[in-house]
Amino acid sequence: MTFGTSIKTCFSKYVTFSGRAPRSEFWWWVLFVFVGNIVLTWVDIALFGTTETAPGSISGSTDTPIFSGIFGLATLLPGISVTVRRLHDRDKSGWWYWLALIPLVGIIILIVWWAIEGTRGPNRFGDDPLNPGSGGGTGYGEGLTASSVPNVPRS
Repeated sequence: MTFGTSIKTCFSKYVTFSGRAPRSEFWWWVLFVFVGNIVLTWVDIALFGTTETAPGSISGSTDTPIFSGIFGLATLLPGISVTVRRLHDRDKSGWWYWLALIPLVGIIILIVWWAIEGTRGPNRFGDDPLNPGSGGGTGYGEGLTASSVPNVPRS
């Protein structure tokens, strides 16, 4: 998935918490929000802020983050929904997002889950987003045939 496709997908699935999101969709969205927030914060500082200079340093701040605030509100729900869909791709419930409330440890666990490849084939949250025709159904066994399940010899 490309950068533009990811952004379009996330905005078109604004509050869609069902289904799955591949790594590329999630990480392109994270980059978009990160860069957009930085750029719009600079715009807010340039238009509405104050700049202080001291020997060897320059700092800027604003009390009215208008553009970055609007951008943050516009990307909040799509960000949560793509995060939940990314967890679904790992076959985890979206409720695991609450793990972020545990200081340091929770966010580290979530970052690892977001970075690891999703489950191959369908799972309980839907088809594989990278290979949509891989099994059909919701992952509860429909669409699986004897030929789609590997024959592993028992030892």
